[in-house]
Amino acid sequence: MRKIRVITISIFALLTVASIFFAFQLKFTFDFDQFFPEGDEDLVFFKEFTNDFENDANFMLIAIPRKEGVFDQQFLEDFHDFTLKTRDIANIIESQSLTKFSYPLKTPFGMTTVPAIHIDQPEKYAKDRERLLNDERFVYNLIDATATTLVVALKTAEKVDLPSADKLVVDLDSLVSLYNFENHHYIGQAYFQSELVKMQQEEVLMSALVSGFLVSLVIFMLYRRFYGIAIALVSIALGMILFFGFLGVTGRELSVMSALYPVLMIIVGTSDVIHIMSKYIDELRKGLTRREAITITIKEIGLATLLTSTTTAVGFASLMTSRIGPIKDFGINAAFGVAIAYLTVIFFTTALLSMFKTDDLIKLGKNNQFWENLMEKTYQFTINHPIRIVIGSVLVALISFYGISIITTNYQLENNLPIGKKITKDFQFFERQFAGYRPVEFGVFAQGDYQATDFEVLQQIDKVEQYLKSIPSIKSVNSVTTVYKSINQAFNRNKQTAYKMPTSEKTFNKYKRYADRMTNGSADVLVSKDGKKARITTKILDIGADSIQAVGKRIDTWIAKNTDANIATFKKTGSGIILDKNAVYARESLLEGLGIAVIIISVLMALLFKNWRMVLISLVPNVFPLVFAGGLLGFLGIELEAGVAILFAIVFGIAVDDTIHFLSKFKLTRDKGKSIEESLHITFLETGKAICLTSIILFFGFLIMLFSVNPPSVTVGMMISVTLFTALFSDLLIIPVLIRWLMK
Repeated sequence: MRKIRVITISIFALLTVASIFFAFQLKFTFDFDQFFPEGDEDLVFFKEFTNDFENDANFMLIAIPRKEGVFDQQFLEDFHDFTLKTRDIANIIESQSLTKFSYPLKTPFGMTTVPAIHIDQPEKYAKDRERLLNDERFVYNLIDATATTLVVALKTAEKVDLPSADKLVVDLDSLVSLYNFENHHYIGQAYFQSELVKMQQEEVLMSALVSGFLVSLVIFMLYRRFYGIAIALVSIALGMILFFGFLGVTGRELSVMSALYPVLMIIVGTSDVIHIMSKYIDELRKGLTRREAITITIKEIGLATLLTSTTTAVGFASLMTSRIGPIKDFGINAAFGVAIAYLTVIFFTTALLSMFKTDDLIKLGKNNQFWENLMEKTYQFTINHPIRIVIGSVLVALISFYGISIITTNYQLENNLPIGKKITKDFQFFERQFAGYRPVEFGVFAQGDYQATDFEVLQQIDKVEQYLKSIPSIKSVNSVTTVYKSINQAFNRNKQTAYKMPTSEKTFNKYKRYADRMTNGSADVLVSKDGKKARITTKILDIGADSIQAVGKRIDTWIAKNTDANIATFKKTGSGIILDKNAVYARESLLEGLGIAVIIISVLMALLFKNWRMVLISLVPNVFPLVFAGGLLGFLGIELEAGVAILFAIVFGIAVDDTIHFLSKFKLTRDKGKSIEESLHITFLETGKAICLTSIILFFGFLIMLFSVNPPSVTVGMMISVTLFTALFSDLLIIPVLIRWLMK
């Protein structure tokens, strides 16, 4: 045994060194494209659409507020200078603001332009302000409705990578700091990518440290012996290090879900360690030698832990059915993590344990007596009050089913942004003062011999635009009609009322040669190169996925009734629309994945127990926590979206873990010739204690997620912490009742 111990510990020491090296090679990533549902027909259309035009996410907006109003000469000069200098920043293709914009104006001598803001003529500010605040092109886009904020609109390069996004934000911060601006707000893909990856890195470190501290505290109170505490903590830490090393060596990238990995590895490792150590100590207390005790521990608990690890891994692997990349990756990585934790405990932990006696590992006393008394009382309660347990379980299940029926998928982007951080405040600012962030696009397809820029097609586009402007949550609409409306206004002495499409085809044709000049070099932004397709770009406020879907249906219905499909057809698209479909797919993949997991685990249970009654007994207490968790989501009003969907896989994995430990001990005791009642009694006193201890540690492990700044992590932590006790209730109360009713 000494030789085996030395070899085992040496191998793990080498693996630890290698894992630490590769853990530092880990890469973090964030991209909204990751959350696009794979294989979706709307996603296919969106990709084709962006090939014809440009990606609706390749922009960044910088809002510069001034409480007293933006019409101040010094402020405008600084703002204009800032606008011009943003073009020198890497990955910025274009920059636009009102200080650069000029109105076209028709004069007897030809076309000329008039600046939107006469920066060096303060006496004209009042008229400039009035004109701009009545111009639908600019209000909520480049200036807010109170004229207290101006915006610089930046067009960024396609697919800015993480280092470039970080540099872009740093360069902008440096540039802004050169001016005496009161404040500034950013919004855009590059900004989200840079800031959310920073959040991920902070979250991983924070969750590892805090959960490690809490688990250490619980283990200290549990064992109160140096070697017992050290073995438990080293085993748990080693499993986590090996896991991150595995992610590094396999080139896995950490997404927004990565903050859950440290907590997950700590709780899975802790559960395995507690069960192994508890059994080893119990066998030593029976008077067995260390060799005999560790042999029985590996044989009995090692097998049970193998089964629990397999079923927990299956629970996580069920997420592979998801169409959403980060969720699928989380399921795969978590399944490998469970396997790594098991191998660490079954080889490394048992090798260390076999070196120590009971007194080296745990301080026995009132603490141990407390758990024995609690388990005895719980056992007696299941004998004396089975009807109460059943009625209580049924009532909770019925109430939970009602909660499930009121679950909403009306999630908002804001709910996925870090709590209290600048990026969230910036997002809220743009939602409050401007048109928001969520882009919505409409593809326009000219029919028959029509071209997208023909008078008849543009009339159809204008109809749709006017309807979109009537929707309260849409404050920004743009298309190729803007060019013709601007020209019409220029030919009518720049009157505000003249900003509209020309009413006759003759007038339209007169404007067309001017329009061709104005769109020269940028035609692919609004009209495709073949001239058969056009786009309408809008933004919609973050009113919730379901609400946006309802608005979309109303728009589709209106278009079908009020436009001529023989001239042009319209199709809604955009990155925001694709992201909103995640909620639907999250629900579908959740049910599909859990269904597959239940089937696989049923097969495993059937192979283990060779008794259909035991399969039923094992499934009921595992489905119960899932139903409870679903009901809780409904009653708390928590939207079901991609980040929350993993909750059920974790709950299922934890519930199955404890159920198998309980039933495995029961089966082993029955195989030794004990009666059903004797087997239940022994199982309560030995395995029941370990289940309670692991549940307490898991509770504190997930509880630390309440301190996360990532809302989905907070939700998952809170839900799992509460649901853990439902799983414990199922194992200690429902299983014994079912066994007595169903087993001979």
